[in-house]
Amino acid sequence: MDSVIMILLVAIPVILAITVHEACHGLVAFQLGDPTAKSQGRLTLNPIKHIDPIGTVVVPLVLYAIGGFMFGWAKPVPVDTRYFKSPSVDMALVAAAGPMSNLLMAIAWALLLSFGGDSPMLAAMAKAGVMINLVLFALNVLPIPPLDGSKIVAHFLPGDIRRGYEGIERYGLIILLVLMATGVLSTVLLPMVNGMGELLAKLVGL
Repeated sequence: MDSVIMILLVAIPVILAITVHEACHGLVAFQLGDPTAKSQGRLTLNPIKHIDPIGTVVVPLVLYAIGGFMFGWAKPVPVDTRYFKSPSVDMALVAAAGPMSNLLMAIAWALLLSFGGDSPMLAAMAKAGVMINLVLFALNVLPIPPLDGSKIVAHFLPGDIRRGYEGIERYGLIILLVLMATGVLSTVLLPMVNGMGELLAKLVGL
């Protein structure tokens, strides 16, 4: 299959995965009382509202082209915890909404592959959709600030420890890049992604 066509087929599930991930953060926050995301037009599946040109498009496609471990990011949805009745619990729920959306999308792509995989192009897109969403799920549940998993972990930490833990967020991207460059990130994530992929394949009959 032509490499340009393959990149376009991969771009579609990448953009969809990251867009839905961020929209779900905003939707759950809104349901819990925070109107910030809605007021900024982020409760939408319009990718233009969520795309970070570098993190959503350039980084994933470059990593895909060079055969690296693919990941990306979108513009974070703004959340104001002052609107929440139970800030710690509600923030954990908002954080969990993103990776859970990726898990559900991985299941949807797997079902599409199972029932509509006769078309080579559709099969390629569906396979990419499964892998991208499983990677985003596994990546985002890691307890590294500012990833979603860190906000879930923070809920269970006492005050002083939580504040110190959350302070790591300013170095989060650097930590992730170092882990990726050294191969530690792929060593941690690949067994998770492969295990979930095998389980998913059995569930949908692939």
